[in-house]
Amino acid sequence: MDGSGNDVDGFLTFTDVALARTGDRLPGTDREAMALVLNLHRIAGSLVYDLESTVHRPAGWSWSAFRLLFTLWVAGGQEAGRAAELCGMSRAAVSSLANTLAAGELVRRTPAAGDRRTVHLSLTDAGTDRLVAAFGTHNRRESEWAALLGADDLAALNALLVRLARAAHRADWINRRT
Repeated sequence: MDGSGNDVDGFLTFTDVALARTGDRLPGTDREAMALVLNLHRIAGSLVYDLESTVHRPAGWSWSAFRLLFTLWVAGGQEAGRAAELCGMSRAAVSSLANTLAAGELVRRTPAAGDRRTVHLSLTDAGTDRLVAAFGTHNRRESEWAALLGADDLAALNALLVRLARAAHRADWINRRT
């Protein structure tokens, strides 16, 4: 336990127990692969929860909304399907989210010329202003997470994650959302 009464090791103990029990119950389980996925999923979930609760909910939106706003800010206006690909969400999720963000006057939805079924999404001036204001807080929190590792470990982890993403992309395992 740490000074706040939290079971610091419980998070990792669960992973160890899951690996051991799965290996016992299902011989032949690739424990290293399982550890990779379980650890990545659990730490990513924790990081997203932290960012959403400390940065994005106070800014008035969800993690998903931030992802869409950030994508439109970085890439510029996009057809909704392309925005979904870029932010790793389904088209249905982006459509629903865009409706909510448009109602809040953060995103502009414009029918595409020639095909009124296709919607073009872009940030409004208010959306840009709010995203930029929130991103400073978001990035400070990212820096706090990154500081938990030394510079060498951070660089190595980033390089490994890029290698994994490239390999998964080459195998066509990424962006299968519809």
